[in-house]
Amino acid sequence: MKARGRIIAFFLLVIVLIGIIGTTSLPIAKDIRLGLDLQGGFEVLYEVETLDGKEVTEKVLTDTTDALMNRINVLGVSEPVIQIEGDNRIRVQLAGVEDQSSARELLSTEANLTFRDAQDNLLLSGNDLKQGGATGTFDQNGNPIVTLELNDPGKFAEVTEEVSQMPAPDNVLVIWLDFEEGVDSFAEERMKADPKFVSAPSVQQRISSPSVEISGAFTVEETQNLAGILNAGALPVSLTEIYSTSVGAQFGEQALDQTIVAAAVGISLVLLFMLVYYRLPGMVAVVTLSTYVYLILLVFEWIGGVLTLPGIAAIMLGVGMAVDANIITYERIREEMRVGKSVQEAFKVGARSSFSAIIDANITTLLAAIVLFYFGTSSVKGFATLLIISILVSFLTAVWGSRLLLGLWVHSGVLDNKFGLFGLKKSTIHAREEGLEITDLSTRFDRFDFAGHRNKFFLASIVLIIAGMAVIGVFRLNLGIDFSSGTRVEIASEAALSKEEVQTFLDGAGYETEDIVISGDASNIGVARFNEEFSQEEINSLKAVAAEEFGAEPNISTVSPTVGQELAKNALYALAIAALGIIIYVAFRFEWRMGVASVVALIHDAFFIVAVFSLLRLEVDITFIAAVLTIVGYSINDTIVTFDRIRENMKRMKKIDSFEQLEKVVNVSLRQTLGRSVNTVLTVVLVVIALLIFGAPSITNFSIALLIGLIAGTYSSIFIAAQLWLVLKKGELKKKGPIDIEKKEQESKWGSDEPVV
Repeated sequence: MKARGRIIAFFLLVIVLIGIIGTTSLPIAKDIRLGLDLQGGFEVLYEVETLDGKEVTEKVLTDTTDALMNRINVLGVSEPVIQIEGDNRIRVQLAGVEDQSSARELLSTEANLTFRDAQDNLLLSGNDLKQGGATGTFDQNGNPIVTLELNDPGKFAEVTEEVSQMPAPDNVLVIWLDFEEGVDSFAEERMKADPKFVSAPSVQQRISSPSVEISGAFTVEETQNLAGILNAGALPVSLTEIYSTSVGAQFGEQALDQTIVAAAVGISLVLLFMLVYYRLPGMVAVVTLSTYVYLILLVFEWIGGVLTLPGIAAIMLGVGMAVDANIITYERIREEMRVGKSVQEAFKVGARSSFSAIIDANITTLLAAIVLFYFGTSSVKGFATLLIISILVSFLTAVWGSRLLLGLWVHSGVLDNKFGLFGLKKSTIHAREEGLEITDLSTRFDRFDFAGHRNKFFLASIVLIIAGMAVIGVFRLNLGIDFSSGTRVEIASEAALSKEEVQTFLDGAGYETEDIVISGDASNIGVARFNEEFSQEEINSLKAVAAEEFGAEPNISTVSPTVGQELAKNALYALAIAALGIIIYVAFRFEWRMGVASVVALIHDAFFIVAVFSLLRLEVDITFIAAVLTIVGYSINDTIVTFDRIRENMKRMKKIDSFEQLEKVVNVSLRQTLGRSVNTVLTVVLVVIALLIFGAPSITNFSIALLIGLIAGTYSSIFIAAQLWLVLKKGELKKKGPIDIEKKEQESKWGSDEPVV
């Protein structure tokens, strides 16, 4: 009865989880805010300067964000993002804005309203208007106008009387928005078809009305925007765009559809692999991984996160982290079964012994994600946020959840002696009487002498590094505008595009460049780069002509040299701090030699990603840094699991008095963990390949960097990190003589060479 109760409890838990996920996942997914790259919109980083040249204080920045929010409310944009960055910058993100050009103009204009005469003399200012007194309405003929209520109608009467006495055609009251002294002139602007002033009505007589009508060739939307911006008040500062990116709605919709398909395919392949390879534990992994994805979306919705393309990639990569924890546990359980332990004993010992490896692997990856969050901007910060959530949630589901569900089966007794349900062949199971240790078990990799061939591995890496340095020296890096500054234009068409076609269009529109690349699955995306920054007017003009020519607005990003230098500097800081944090953690958790070996392996992996990108002329942008830091996390994850097994196997030995014993420890440890490494990297590679094949073109380079890094990371963990530790440990053996493991275990303290934890 007790056994049956546990099985019933398992199925009840699964049914409850399916019910919760099935009924609430869609509402949760709909409530998650989508980023610019998934629904279109724009992001602008403004540099703030006071109008009087004084210092930009925290109050000035706060007042400015309030004024910007009031203007955004006029646009009716839901869930805008406004953030103060540093001492004098404000970042604005507006997703889902249809008329981006009008929105940008509405945000950046200072909105200093002035009334002047034909000689540009100031007569009234915005301070003479009643707060909130601007209204968009219609005149007697049904034309859109804006009416303004005044604080002092008598003052307006005096002004209009003064203007009415001027000879025609100078008897005009010129209404300006953001008049620039010494630059703007009514005499010049009145001759233009599209003058800068708002309107210039003739004044024939004294007007005592408490309100003013502003008329002109306005649309209804323009009068509403003008009224809204006047009610919001003038900005207390001037704003200069130093970074901007805009995404057309069509790009966003396509990217969302493609990446959702990629996520579904990638995650499904991972679940199928787990089910086929690990049988019953694999079925448990399917349940916990499904719960993991659901919980990530739930938590992200709770914290009000903004989901971006890299964010979806982070969820998919998080599946790899969760799978890794499952694989580590399942492999340890299977090892314990193979030395003759019962299913229940194997489950208990395997779960306990795998815990430290999972903890260490997750913490080191978490370090890289936190650094990425601190130094990242916008979508990269969103990627890091989801990666952090993924790591924490994967620990909850893959460790606690998997053990709970699998434990119900194990403790029911139903699985006793049924090793096939764990994916084990009967021929691989040894009797307890044989007295075998885990280190005595045979593996598929017993013929490989990893330690004996270490010099060959070192030589191969050195040759490849020299070749990589030569490639970087010749081809250099194809730096994107994130690091080199300038403007990037991405044009999409329903039909295939050629480089000549895009160049002809850009030349005709007045935007000349030869740096054009055609991409996309159907060769329907043209990417052009310009060395100079585009102004707001140039961006609006190019968007208009491109939309007319190709049927969709292009994506345009522009980065100032200042921001480009800062991004490059922050990227280097992020890599350096992540490496330093990892070496400190590994040194304290294991020993300093393992820390050094780990970081050398990380630098090795990062270098190969850079070299391949240089060789293939792939663009290096801010998401590239995100990919490199992600690989840093994955690579150290793999290395940590190996080192954890080396440490465990050394503890089984009382004393090490020869280098051959050290070699044996490394070989045995690598053979034991290699199956887990292969399975883990295979599951993550399945996800990355799905991203490459089905994902949006905008994250193709990101996916390529991950794929290269995964291959390099697996290689370095097996053939570089462990072998380098062996060489360093050999030096200790020569210097200090035989290593007494038992004595070291007793004498170790936190901060010493090999602490006990």
